[in-house]
Amino acid sequence: MSMTLFFDFTVDKENSTINIKREFAADRPIVWDCYTKSEILDQWWMPAPWRSKTKSMDFSEGGRWHYAAVGPNGEEHWSITTYVKIEPPIMFIAHDAFGDAEGNINPAMPQSTWTMNFSDKDKNTLVHGIMQFPDLAQLEQTIAMGFKEGLIMAMENLDALLAKR
Repeated sequence: MSMTLFFDFTVDKENSTINIKREFAADRPIVWDCYTKSEILDQWWMPAPWRSKTKSMDFSEGGRWHYAAVGPNGEEHWSITTYVKIEPPIMFIAHDAFGDAEGNINPAMPQSTWTMNFSDKDKNTLVHGIMQFPDLAQLEQTIAMGFKEGLIMAMENLDALLAKR
């Protein structure tokens, strides 16, 4: 029996935001761990054939997750997530930016603030992510880079990971 999990991806150009709502077939503490522990994030965060490689992670307010998207030919594209506010297992707010292997932010690439909310939905978990961009140009650049398609593939990776638990 196949279960259809709720998914909604809404771009709000007027407010320079992307709203993502996605249901996962697991209890909230398990889904929370999948979003907040690097050893689990590295198993699902990138769309295949890409993979995620964590250099360092400090999941605390003011802490950072420094990781690379590693391509099939070994190319690396670095990102830095800085955690602003954390209320386990309900929500966290983080600033997301592209960077380099040394942890320097690249100001020429899009940046956003993510508010990630986790709630119970029957026996499942609903994750509602709100990405706020400083301006419309950065939102549009993110969309043009294939963000939606890559995110959908990554979330399907998480579905597969959760099914194995």
